[in-house]
Amino acid sequence: MNTTRKLRNIGVIAHVDAGKTTTTERILFYTGANHRVGEVHNGTTVMDFDPQERARGITINSAATTVFWKGAQINLIDTPGHIDFNIEVNRSLRVLDGAVVVFDGVAGVEPQTETNWRLADKYHVPRLAFINKLDRVGADFPRVVQMMEERLGVKPLVLQLPIGAEDTFRGVVDLLALKALVWHGTDIGEPYETQAIPPELMAQAVSARARLVETVVEQDDTVLNAYLNGGEPTVAQLRACIRTGTLAGAFVPVLAGAAFKNKGVEPLLDAVVDYLPAPQDVRAVEGQPEPDPDGPLAALAFKVVTDAHGAMVFVRVYRGRLRPGDVVMNTSTGKTERVARLYEVHADKHEERQVLEAGDIAGVVGLKDTLTGHTLADRQHPVVLEQISIPEPVIHVAVEPKTQADQQLLGKALHALVREDPSLRIRQDSESGQTILSGMGELQLEVTLENLRTRHHVNVSTGRPQVAYRETITRPAEVRHLHKKQTGGPGQYAELTLRLTPLRRSEGIRFESQVVGGAIPREFIPAVEAGVRHAAEAGVLAGFPLVDFQATLVDGSHHERDSSTLAFELAAGAALREAAAKAAPVVLEPLMAVEVVTPADHLGDAIGDLNRRRGTIRAQHNRGNAAVVEAHVPLSEMFGYIGTLRALSSGRAQYSMQFDHYAVTPPVVQARLLSQ
Repeated sequence: MNTTRKLRNIGVIAHVDAGKTTTTERILFYTGANHRVGEVHNGTTVMDFDPQERARGITINSAATTVFWKGAQINLIDTPGHIDFNIEVNRSLRVLDGAVVVFDGVAGVEPQTETNWRLADKYHVPRLAFINKLDRVGADFPRVVQMMEERLGVKPLVLQLPIGAEDTFRGVVDLLALKALVWHGTDIGEPYETQAIPPELMAQAVSARARLVETVVEQDDTVLNAYLNGGEPTVAQLRACIRTGTLAGAFVPVLAGAAFKNKGVEPLLDAVVDYLPAPQDVRAVEGQPEPDPDGPLAALAFKVVTDAHGAMVFVRVYRGRLRPGDVVMNTSTGKTERVARLYEVHADKHEERQVLEAGDIAGVVGLKDTLTGHTLADRQHPVVLEQISIPEPVIHVAVEPKTQADQQLLGKALHALVREDPSLRIRQDSESGQTILSGMGELQLEVTLENLRTRHHVNVSTGRPQVAYRETITRPAEVRHLHKKQTGGPGQYAELTLRLTPLRRSEGIRFESQVVGGAIPREFIPAVEAGVRHAAEAGVLAGFPLVDFQATLVDGSHHERDSSTLAFELAAGAALREAAAKAAPVVLEPLMAVEVVTPADHLGDAIGDLNRRRGTIRAQHNRGNAAVVEAHVPLSEMFGYIGTLRALSSGRAQYSMQFDHYAVTPPVVQARLLSQ
């Protein structure tokens, strides 16, 4: 590994509106990558460069850039906070080595922060916490630290204490150096001044530093023994211990600031360099090679962006080197691909590169069939890296072209959008012939349809968004089915016994063959599985996909001349429909985890409305002077909710929701769905 290059691959993640993009814009300014600071509220951000992002004031696409700080190169990805675009966080975390999690100093740990935190756990990504917006009314640093402990189940390691609160917030106490860092104004670029700690904070700072030292010395036996024998660790030793513990996930360093007021960003950058991992520090996850630039190539494609010039594929190089003109193997498809050009990406600006090596994240042009999650490898040393998990869509809308010209463009445009965002799905409805677009939420579908119009110049009509219901079985069933046709010439013959058993939620469809002794020749078994899976797509009750069951091929028979792949596929489909109808099928609906934040005087109205929507209240607590309600509510009941909530609370309440799980619909709802 090239150890002369200090490299950090990090992401900035948080709940929507916690200040991620504002923090990233300040990082760009302080590192000299941008000489004018961008603001979300007036649409001048560098990282949110998409016109829709600027219009809506939210991040939709993860944006990458490269900055330099104190001799280190930082590849930075700003990710969306809205749950509808969670695939962006998911695929970014898969290829990043570390993350800065931004918390709103007033709201604390919000639902999307929690979701993103679990994703970071899944990919073993070390984190720093930046408690932002400490200049806001109601900001409470100790409460947010406590929420991290309770809600995220982590050990927060407080490295700074805020000086002042709300509109008097002016700096932080650096507990390692036992100094105060004070920003005198709010002007961007004005350096902080190092001062003595204010007398009223001295006792608190000394006590907090003692707790910090006690926690971190455990990371190094030599330092720990010296400490237990009365020695005082040096600041350099403490930094090394903090780094070790952060990489191991023993604790999460916590910093304080107010990015919009330009306070706390430089110490945050110092912490990124000091405590987050370089590529060579990251323990190899399953199937991930050691980061050796001289080894055979192994790289993961994690994002595809299409524009007027074609597709650019973002890759993370885990091992080896990549150069323009290289021919590589896409081990996910088995096809070879040729690299045309390489680019270092700075938001919407690109800088050509002649070589990428282990640890680099950059854009590749020229790849024809490479999608999110595909592995690129040396042809002589094929390797497949761990895939990126893609969530199931819960909402869909019918899309119809307005004109003949739109008809011709629609397929190509939708294909390009799905290539960019794998959490979108497209299918043709076999009955209506309509094109059905599915996704994670109303906002994601809105943005996709707007992209169809503005980027791909396709005008479409759409129906109302529909819920993605599912069907499942609730008890085992077994059937014997004989498929036999004779119409002069070769006939069709297939006989099989199929057993269905229910599985737990989200376990999908499993298939197993218990056929022995050649009752059904081996070459026909895949046709049975294909028939089962194909028939499951249309369900048995109301045409919704049938999920969460195991199909076991128990027995069967064949005919030497009349049996065929087609005969067994048709027999399996018919057997599945017959068995599922006997297995007490039910309809499943997506339930959303909803969090409502409302002034206390509107709490009763908010709870009453959630109950009317078939919601189940799970928890209630206070956040500052607001009341918070957590509930599970069926997605079908949440359309148009924001308008009702605003009317109930005079515009003062807000909510967030994300998919939680599928559950059986009540009989009255199922009856309504079956009668439609």
